[in-house]
Order: sequence, then C-alpha cells, then structure tokens
Amino acid sequence: MADPYSILGVSKGADEKAIKSAYRKLAKELHPDKNKDNPKASERFSEITQAYDLLSDPKKRGQFDRGEIDENGQPRFAGGNPFGGGGYSQGGPGGGNFDFGSGGIDLGDIFDGLFGGGGGRPGAGPRPQQAPPPKGANIAYEHLVSFTDAATLAPQRITLGDGKTVEFKLPAGLVAGQQIRIPGRGQPGPGGNGDAMVTLKLGKHPDLARDGDHIRIDLPISIKEAVDGGKVKVPTVDGAVMLTVPPRTNSGAVLRIKGRGFTTKSGGRGDQLVTLMIHLPSDPVELARLSGVLSDSNVRENLGV
Repeated sequence: MADPYSILGVSKGADEKAIKSAYRKLAKELHPDKNKDNPKASERFSEITQAYDLLSDPKKRGQFDRGEIDENGQPRFAGGNPFGGGGYSQGGPGGGNFDFGSGGIDLGDIFDGLFGGGGGRPGAGPRPQQAPPPKGANIAYEHLVSFTDAATLAPQRITLGDGKTVEFKLPAGLVAGQQIRIPGRGQPGPGGNGDAMVTLKLGKHPDLARDGDHIRIDLPISIKEAVDGGKVKVPTVDGAVMLTVPPRTNSGAVLRIKGRGFTTKSGGRGDQLVTLMIHLPSDPVELARLSGVLSDSNVRENLGV
C-alpha cells in the first residue's frame, strides 16, 4: 500500500476532521455497491479504509510518522530476518539431539541385530520412540478487514512475507484481535513449514457502528417526515434500503432492519438499528410553517420578517 496520506489526498499536517472528511468523500465514490462492475474501485476502497484506520488512530499515526511502523501497521525492521528467530539446530556435540536418519549410525538397529531384533539390548526395555523433528517457526501478520467485509464475511486476500498472495475466509462471529491460521506458510524447519498466524483488525465506517451482532446508525429526518411519515433512504453494509417512517414519529425512535447486522457465530445475521433524529430547518419561517400553528402571513408578522 502506498503512503496513507497520499491515498486519502491529505497533507501530513492534516487534522482529524480533514482526514475524516477526505475518507467520507472517497468512501462514497468508491463503495463496492456503487462500483459492482469495477474491481479496481473495490481495491481502492480497501486501500482508503486501511489508510483511514491507521491515520484515525493517534497512536498508530504517531508510530507511522516516526517510522516505527509501515503503512500496513507492521513494525519496520532495520535488516536481517523480519520475522525473528535464527533457524533451527541440527544437533551434534553439546546440542542434545543427533540425527541418525541421514547417514549416522543407529545404535538401536545394531543392538537389535545382535540380539535377534526382538528385545533390543540385554536387560533393556522397549526402545523409546524418537520425537518427531520440529516444524519451522510461525510468522505473525496483521490484516485490516473493512467494516463492510467484517459484517458480511467477504473473502480476504493477504500478501505474505515471501511475496505470495493467499485468500482466506473470515470466521463467523468475527471480533477484533481474532487470529486466523494459514497452515504451512511460516518458516521452514526439519519437520516442515510453520504456519502464518494472521491477527485481524476491524476498520471503521463513517456512518455505521457495531453493537455486538447488531449495527447502529443515527439517521436525520425532516420534521415533515416525522409528522407525516414517509420513506427514507438508509445505508447498510449490503447497500442502501428504503425504510418506512410511521406518521407522528418522535426523535429518538428506533426502527429495526432485520438481517443487516454482523454475521453471528451460528451463521445468522444481526439487525441494523436505526435511531431517527429530527432535523429542524434553520429558517424560522419554514420552521413555523411546518409546525402548522400559524399561517404564512401571521408567521412573518409575528417574527417581524
């Protein structure tokens, strides 16, 4: 991923408000629901979400600006092996382990031959079973999952340390900090490769917020919509839907859209909870007219306009 400031189109001195504003603008343009036939837009959407997740966190932003972490949130290494560890020991004098399986002398086989192969050395019990050779070390990664992908369990792709990209599935009931194991993609060892251990991080959404398995949103509506009722457009992780507002709805009322929340551990979906917030017009004439208390002429006379 390129520099997160460049991805969002902001300067390094941009404040939190400017960063959020830039992300909201780009998110609306590049959202997958608006660009279903443009895979590049989906990739850009993931990039700006990852960049926003880094820059919206003061701690991570500071670490990035100081060069302590890279644009993916990974620690920067001065050189050598970025995954730690020094390989494995082949054994030998002082090492405690000997490899008799590759040209060495297996003393157990010799004693078996001398004493009929059945009981081993005289007075000795059964030969102890040799421990299997150790696998290579695991390699730790972090992967940012966008809010929408986390809710819908969209397939994910990650580029590993060897430069290869692999695809993996998200678990039902996903929570931040959860780990995914990708077998055989760690460091090599005498007993085979270790695994890639991917810690999942969840991105933020400019309008939606997670509440357990549910998703919440505060939706502004006009006073006319609150009084007369009507249909309003509501964003969800599955695309915008039209929601019916009943007549005479009070501010703070919560409406439920079933099955538009996060995927649960059982494989179902939570709901989206929409809190309606009445937005009053700033024009006092329009406000009085909508209230229906005064006629237009009386409004202007009483307000002195």
